[in-house]
Amino acid sequence: MSDSYDDVEDFHDEAEQVVFELQERLGEGSPQPRLEPVRRAVELLGDPHRAYPVIQIAGTNGKTSTSRIIDSLLRAHGLRPGLLTSPHLVEFNERIVIDGTPISDERLVANWRDIEPYLGIVDRDLELEGEPPLTYFEALVVLAFAAFADAPVDVAVIEVGMGGEWDATNVADAQVAVFTPIALDHQARLGSTIAEIARTKSGIVKPVASVVSAIQVPEALAEIERAALLSEATLKVEGVDFSETTHVGVGGQLVDVKGLAGQYTELFLPLYGDHQAHNAALAVAAVESFLGGGGAALDPDVVAEGFGAATSPGRLQLIGTDPTVFVDAAHNPHGAASLASALQTYFNFGRVVAVVAILEDKDAEGILRALEPVVDEFVVTFAPSDRTLDVEELAGLAVQVAGADRVRIEPTIAKAFESARDDVRDADNGAVVVTGSITLVGRAIEVAAEEGWKATA
Repeated sequence: MSDSYDDVEDFHDEAEQVVFELQERLGEGSPQPRLEPVRRAVELLGDPHRAYPVIQIAGTNGKTSTSRIIDSLLRAHGLRPGLLTSPHLVEFNERIVIDGTPISDERLVANWRDIEPYLGIVDRDLELEGEPPLTYFEALVVLAFAAFADAPVDVAVIEVGMGGEWDATNVADAQVAVFTPIALDHQARLGSTIAEIARTKSGIVKPVASVVSAIQVPEALAEIERAALLSEATLKVEGVDFSETTHVGVGGQLVDVKGLAGQYTELFLPLYGDHQAHNAALAVAAVESFLGGGGAALDPDVVAEGFGAATSPGRLQLIGTDPTVFVDAAHNPHGAASLASALQTYFNFGRVVAVVAILEDKDAEGILRALEPVVDEFVVTFAPSDRTLDVEELAGLAVQVAGADRVRIEPTIAKAFESARDDVRDADNGAVVVTGSITLVGRAIEVAAEEGWKATA
């Protein structure tokens, strides 16, 4: 296919067209609770999702970080993994990663053009049935499965989009099902209680699979246990079958992990927050389950290499040093609480200003209340999304939570970033945290790169 193009720019233009065609489909905010259309599409393509084993990750918070640490551990073991995560922060290609590198524009275009006719067949069948055509996320999942088969990869690490049972990724039969902490989120789609949400998420458990779970509240764990029992799957749970301890280190933390089969000590993890240590222990248990059925220890040096190379963009990521600016993709109260805890434990800032925007279907008040103890001032703006919560409404909630003297509105994102940075620049050890919306975090990362927020030596 490369003979058809003169240069990389042509591929980029074609890749942008692919993204446009995906965006023309029903968006990720409106997932369809169905699997049959995705099954039809992958069957027409010759079942690319069966060309490699699968590790599948569901949960409310920590899915992407856990997926990325699993990916890093697998690469340290000499495997060539495929990684599917969502959403992306800046570039669409971030969602489909092959052997540690986002898919190239060339391969993205080639794989899309390969599957496009088959997606069209399914779209036409759905139209005849009076159903919506394949959604953005459904088409993305088919694209990722095809790209991984084409690469090829040794194993696919697949992050669930929403829920689990009817999520498009669930056409795959995962050898290892991984559950990060389950909390309230997407209640309109998944259920109003943690038990209902966990029941939907536990639908990823397949017969005779290995299942590893983070520490869960009792009602969530009960649903995972039920699914494992019904599927004759082996369930291992953090705090019972594996565990971790951690303490603050320079540039991250030092973690000790008691795995399913091995002990791994003094591992440097270049990520902030105790929640990342939990994610890392969960990742170790998942890889132990995948490589040795949970019965064989991993090489400690290889685990250390995997931890040391782990990244989690958008999760307490430092994007500015003059002044200090972090971004964190916390977009529900559970994630915001983890962010607040990390800011208290890992840093000693004299002043923290939070630039916040939240989508209208999120628990904005819960997010603000979780952040309030560690934030000196909230700069309220909007997210670059048509689902952003009205700035005046969000500011009103912030005033209720923190008081009028700690809240100000900035109607443009650029001004919000500028004023927050100016605010802390002269403070004693001040920092800006951009949070509340993944789209706002992505925009901050773009602006930081464009404007050079990191001081150069």
